[in-house]
Amino acid sequence: MDNAPIPFSSALRARSHAAHSSSESAGFMADLMSDAGTRDDYIALVAQHWFIYEALERAAERMRHDPVAAPFISDRLTRLPALEADLTFLIGADWRDRIGPLPTTRRYTRRIDEVGATWAGGFVAHHYTRYLGDLSGGLYIGRVMSRRFDFETNGIGFYLFDEIADPAAFKDVYRAQLDAAPWDEQERERVVEEVLLAYRFNTELFGDLADDKASRVA
Repeated sequence: MDNAPIPFSSALRARSHAAHSSSESAGFMADLMSDAGTRDDYIALVAQHWFIYEALERAAERMRHDPVAAPFISDRLTRLPALEADLTFLIGADWRDRIGPLPTTRRYTRRIDEVGATWAGGFVAHHYTRYLGDLSGGLYIGRVMSRRFDFETNGIGFYLFDEIADPAAFKDVYRAQLDAAPWDEQERERVVEEVLLAYRFNTELFGDLADDKASRVA
């Protein structure tokens, strides 16, 4: 009988599966992936992504020399320049004056700022939730948006990881780093809880986006 312990990355994936599925099936995102969503809905999502990744990548700079967080930080994952190029294409050069964070985005970015300044495990939890998601379902979302709105590369640069030739291999290395992180069981549980919090933020953000859309079309 095999009594080998379950790798932390596998346990984390299993523990967060339901939250991940709930986030993916949120009404706003389900509509966006079908004919019910519009180009304006997509632009609204990209705008909120900018605030989230601005906080996350600012935190990454603070954590770059932390011995626990540093192995997870790779310039190949950086999304902010692509988001800014997308927003310039989608909205115009004055995009910064035309977007603002929704309530959940403000709470989400405050949490990233907090853990990104004080807690490596919490930073990794948010880093994992965003970037491994981007390298998984995010690649599919990019293809759907390209097909739905006739984008080539402009407008969907966020979903294009030109410097990662093999996303599956990259994710395997990332999961191995999770397994090797020097966390005891208590700390691992804290990281799992932070990942679940990140998924809750994502699900609640889709609710905000749906509410914002309703107010725009009312």
